[in-house]
Amino acid sequence: MPVQKIKRGYRKTRYILYKETLIDYKEQFWSFLGSFVGIGILAYIQSIHFSGNDAVYLIGSFGASSVLVYGIIQSPFSQPRNLVGGHLISAFIGVTVHKLAPDIIWIAAPLAVSLAIIFMQITKTLHPPGGATALIAVIGSDKIKALGYMYVLSPVLVGVLILLLTALVFNNMTSSRTYPSHSTYHKHYHKIRKRITGR
Repeated sequence: MPVQKIKRGYRKTRYILYKETLIDYKEQFWSFLGSFVGIGILAYIQSIHFSGNDAVYLIGSFGASSVLVYGIIQSPFSQPRNLVGGHLISAFIGVTVHKLAPDIIWIAAPLAVSLAIIFMQITKTLHPPGGATALIAVIGSDKIKALGYMYVLSPVLVGVLILLLTALVFNNMTSSRTYPSHSTYHKHYHKIRKRITGR
C-alpha cells in the first residue's frame, strides 16, 4: 500500500509540474498586448504633458498593477474593485500622511504603507500595488508632492481607469479569457449570502 501511495503521489507531482511548465502563447500574447497598450497610453500622456525623467502620470505602481490586471486576471487582487479602490484609498492615505508628517520620512513612509494595507483590507479592495501608490505620495518627486490631493485624481484615478478600460478590452478578446473574473465575484457573493442567511 505505501508503494502505491508513493507512485500515486509521484504521478500527481509529475502532472502538476507538467501543467505548470506548459506555455500558453495565446495567453501571453494578450497579456503582452494589453499591458503594452495600457502602459503605452499612460507613457504617451506623460510625454505630452511633462518633459524629462520627472514621471507624474507614469507612477511605478502602475507597472505592478499591469502584472495583475493583464497577467493574472483571475486573481481577486486583479478585479476592478481592487484595482480602482485599492489605488484610490492608498493615494488618499499617502497624501494625508505626507501632509501630516512632511519632513519625518522614517515615520511617514511606513505609516502610509501600513495604513493603506489596513484600509484596503477593511474595504475589501486589497491591491498589492496600492502600497507603492501610498509610498510614492510620501517619497515621490517635488512635482508629485506639489499635487496634494490632486494626486488622487490625476495621475492615480486617470491612470487606473486607463488600465481598467484597456484590461476590459484586451482581457475579453478571446473566449478563454474573461475579465472581470465572474468566479471571483460569484465566490464573494456566496460568502456574503451565507453570512446573511446562514445557508
